[in-house]
Amino acid sequence: MAMTSDPGASPYQGYVYAYPHKTAYRPLDPRPSLERVWADEPLGRLFLYLHIPFCEMRCGFCNLFTRTGAPEELVDAYLDALERQAGAVRDALGDPRFAAAAVGGGTPTYLSAAELTRMFDLVEKITGADLRAVPLAVETSPATATADRLAVLVERGTTRVSIGVQSFVDAEARAAVRPQRRQEVETALGLIREAGFETLNIDLIYGIDGQTETSWRYSLDAALAWKPEEIYLYPLYVRPLTGLGRRARDWDDQRLALYRQGRDHLLAAGYEQVSMRMFRLPGRSSPAEYTCQSDGMVGLGCGARSYTSDLHYSYEYAVGAGAVRGIIDDYVRLPAEEFAVANVGFTLDEEDRRRRHLIQSLLQAEGLDRAAYRDRFGAGVEANFGAELERLAVRGWLEPQAPEAREEPGAGSGRIRLTAEGLAHSDAVGPALFSGRVRALMAGYQER
Repeated sequence: MAMTSDPGASPYQGYVYAYPHKTAYRPLDPRPSLERVWADEPLGRLFLYLHIPFCEMRCGFCNLFTRTGAPEELVDAYLDALERQAGAVRDALGDPRFAAAAVGGGTPTYLSAAELTRMFDLVEKITGADLRAVPLAVETSPATATADRLAVLVERGTTRVSIGVQSFVDAEARAAVRPQRRQEVETALGLIREAGFETLNIDLIYGIDGQTETSWRYSLDAALAWKPEEIYLYPLYVRPLTGLGRRARDWDDQRLALYRQGRDHLLAAGYEQVSMRMFRLPGRSSPAEYTCQSDGMVGLGCGARSYTSDLHYSYEYAVGAGAVRGIIDDYVRLPAEEFAVANVGFTLDEEDRRRRHLIQSLLQAEGLDRAAYRDRFGAGVEANFGAELERLAVRGWLEPQAPEAREEPGAGSGRIRLTAEGLAHSDAVGPALFSGRVRALMAGYQER
């Protein structure tokens, strides 16, 4: 993941879905016990994330921690390991309370209906989480959104299903190395709607080889026909060690044009923009919305990360198929005591805690609440990041502020928001706000 501190270098430097990125994580030495890591953390409103690292195919654009073609015995061994990990985490945390949960991957519905049932049973029994009582999101794919699997999701209280369609045009799906047919997609969407989930999210990708404004409009309208509560628009990235990454080229202008077209089309259709990627029907909030600024996250599974107020941790990270398989093979053999410690991670100092709050607030359409920032960090955001914000303002990427709102120490009310063009450049804004320490660690990461 190449990054630069110059937000004008390219509009597509990196998707900042978490700060810092996993490529800034390093082995922890000594490895702290989870009991110590969580000792002083609030445990009343945690987010539970389960990672299933299996897929039926490897899409050309995919950089997820996942493997294809996992045999049944490996899935069984993985669920055994998940059970051991859940027990160790429960022992370390004592009596956690979960306010929301999500199952991601990979493709969680790669698991059979029986395997999904086992997964939910062991997690609820061991962690004490009542997944039927909290918002629960699960990811799926057209090939695995079968009636029997969806029935399990309904029975276990799933409120949001997210399906990666990417394109309703068969030729574009093939170009993205996702060989699926439109009829398969429509069948899966029909089954999801028949199941009656509260929220359907459809993921689409723009910037695919051969995609035009006409074909992009076709996919947008095909998605809108299902009246999804949420739609995510993702720019195609080509990354090292992924299929499309081996023939990367510069197509920034095309992606920006398609993004603007998609954004305007969804806004005209009555959706509201939540971030560069997320659009939803007005009056709704995501059923598994996670307050990333204040809540802790407990991750279970070999690719899951966990967050406390000052430590983000996980297991080893990789993208290449061979390295991923090796990490999964190691994970399923770990004894219970190995799950009682944090292995790989990043300790956030005060600067990175401020930057995390700034980035994850600013990349949302509602922006950063000045008063909340001051209450949390004891100073106005301009006092900490005045130069960075000024660089964004000069580019026209920040909404204009009244002079008194920018002055210290009086700044403490109102919000700082990106303009529409600033949101369009979110994948440059986020990386530009990374700390020098994070940037250096990411630059030193060896792709594998």
